Amino acid sequence: MEHRNHDHAGHSASDSTEVRRDSLALNRSALNKTALSATVHCLTGCALGEVLGMVIGTALPLGNWTTIVLSIVLAFVFGYSLTVLPLLRAGLALKTATALAFASDTASIALMEIVDNLIMLFIPGAMDAGLSTLLFWGSLMASLVIAGIVAFPLNRWLISRGVGHAVLHRYHH
Repeated sequence: MEHRNHDHAGHSASDSTEVRRDSLALNRSALNKTALSATVHCLTGCALGEVLGMVIGTALPLGNWTTIVLSIVLAFVFGYSLTVLPLLRAGLALKTATALAFASDTASIALMEIVDNLIMLFIPGAMDAGLSTLLFWGSLMASLVIAGIVAFPLNRWLISRGVGHAVLHRYHH
């Protein structure tokens, strides 16, 4: 039966508005959930690389800029690896998996790295604090949490436009 051919007595204009509002809320909720998942995914890779880089740089003792470069390189390596490995297990070729990782993760990892390294540089003494100090670990933890918070809106925006982690959804099983 076509819509126009049935009785509308039980419907009101507010019913239609309420349905649209519920649909938008559901879409926003799904988008937020996906963006949070993407942010946590990227933050995990960033944190692994960032922590390892900072620990190596502090233990050796490398200069601040060398430590930051090492941390950034490791953050990208770990971040991309967390995307590439499951794609390889799903049967994708290395070239395809790598291209997807670059497309889905680069903006998020780059923003997180900029934010967390700037915070580490601006907290007095954080880069020079020893591995056994609360200043070092507290600063690193705070910088990563703030980086994740800053990256969430970027990931949400990218996913809402069908890019970023949205390009990976067809490969999830």
